[in-house]
Amino acid sequence: MRRNILMLALSLALLPVAAWGQQQKAALPLTTQRDIYCSGMVTTDSVPRGTQLVSGEQSQYKITFDQGDYVYINRGTNKGVKVGDVFSVMRPVDDVTGIKIQPLSLNYDYDEAWFASQGRLLHDMGQMWEDEGRLKVVMAYPSMSIAQITDSCDFMQRGDVVEPFAERPVPELKSEVNFDRFAPPSGNKRGVIVIGKNFKSVSGTNDIVYVNLGSKQGLKVGDYVRFFRFQENGDSNVYQTPNMGTDVWGFGTASGHYSGKDLPREVLGEGIVLRATPNAATVLVTFSLREIYDGDYCELE
Repeated sequence: MRRNILMLALSLALLPVAAWGQQQKAALPLTTQRDIYCSGMVTTDSVPRGTQLVSGEQSQYKITFDQGDYVYINRGTNKGVKVGDVFSVMRPVDDVTGIKIQPLSLNYDYDEAWFASQGRLLHDMGQMWEDEGRLKVVMAYPSMSIAQITDSCDFMQRGDVVEPFAERPVPELKSEVNFDRFAPPSGNKRGVIVIGKNFKSVSGTNDIVYVNLGSKQGLKVGDYVRFFRFQENGDSNVYQTPNMGTDVWGFGTASGHYSGKDLPREVLGEGIVLRATPNAATVLVTFSLREIYDGDYCELE
């Protein structure tokens, strides 16, 4: 009897521990629908552009369309479209300001790029595509269909490319509890962050970046990459006074000259591959210690 009471008391005492363990498991970070379906890509693959969003309701004064709006696509029953079909909407994008890079031209102005080879690397990676959202067909005619915008990443407009919706794999995330800020080089393929989503130069946790490692280099959806940089004494993607790493007048000087190769690298964070194309990958930054810049390095963990 006494033993049974003791076992019951012990079980009750362990309940909070078990519940805490379940909470910890549930607390692992999760990708969202927006992470997966609004991440965009950079690819050298040819994307069919024949089916497009051509107009929509209230087009007399509306030039953009958003979630809930009804739009018209130039594809109908004579090409197999039926009520209930779902389509994705994409748009090829370029840096129209010309401030950072000019990916469609080989005449790069290196003074305007964030780092010297940025424009050339992006050109080699392919065309940047932006996800705009999802449509569902509500009426289908022989050569035209009416669809409602059911999910919107950003505004849609005439000329956006429409393609049949395809489910994308949802990779499993890991906790950053065991993140190693002093991790040694993995010895795997190394690349760079060429550009952030929406042409951002500075990224952090939950941001999307595009790197110049892709399926040809062995990357696949669900792989983790580690971001890092070297303590450079010369030209760097992070602004610095020359020789800032080891020698600043009035604030101490190292006993000798040390290059970036001499000093330990600085691990910045890590991210998970959401999409992989031949020469590029779309990466969600899952954890960052500090700002991550275009031009910082990455490696497959």
